[in-house]
Amino acid sequence: MKSLVKITLLFGLAVSVTSCFDKKSPNYQFFPNMYESAGYETFAESESFNGIHQIQGQTAQLPPDGTVKRGFEIYDYENSTAGYELAKANLVSPIDSISEKELAKGKELYGIYCAICHGDSGNGKGKLVEREKFLGVPSYADRVITEGSIFHVITFGLNSMGSHANQLSQHERWLVTDYVLQLKSKL
Repeated sequence: MKSLVKITLLFGLAVSVTSCFDKKSPNYQFFPNMYESAGYETFAESESFNGIHQIQGQTAQLPPDGTVKRGFEIYDYENSTAGYELAKANLVSPIDSISEKELAKGKELYGIYCAICHGDSGNGKGKLVEREKFLGVPSYADRVITEGSIFHVITFGLNSMGSHANQLSQHERWLVTDYVLQLKSKL
């Protein structure tokens, strides 16, 4: 009789413990955000942006007016023919003296970004010109160029040449400008 009571008691205990168990959700959630995270669709509307700035049906946050991104250096000349002429006449390099290391850096950057079209010596006969991918790339000897005009063209681009402002920092553009002037003096 004692064993029957013990078996019944043990069976009752087992039923009561397992009756609350659910395999789909754990009993205790130590990190509930991991179990039940809020899934967001990539381009779905969100209450976070409150719809102030509507751009083509999507909401976005714009930076406040007058802000400048970190590391941005202001360039006072506009991207126009008048800006080019002003830069050609007035703009000079802020770098007083260039070390040998910086000269080598300017040559390296010229080789990476410019020589493919303008040629290693600045004669306008780079690989793309030789293969007739681009035509009419001028030689530096044929042009009246100054520090300001070179820097302006590297910054904004001119004709077929695109801007290199995203690839080169302002200091690097001045190093390339100095190297271009060295090539012009050799032609």
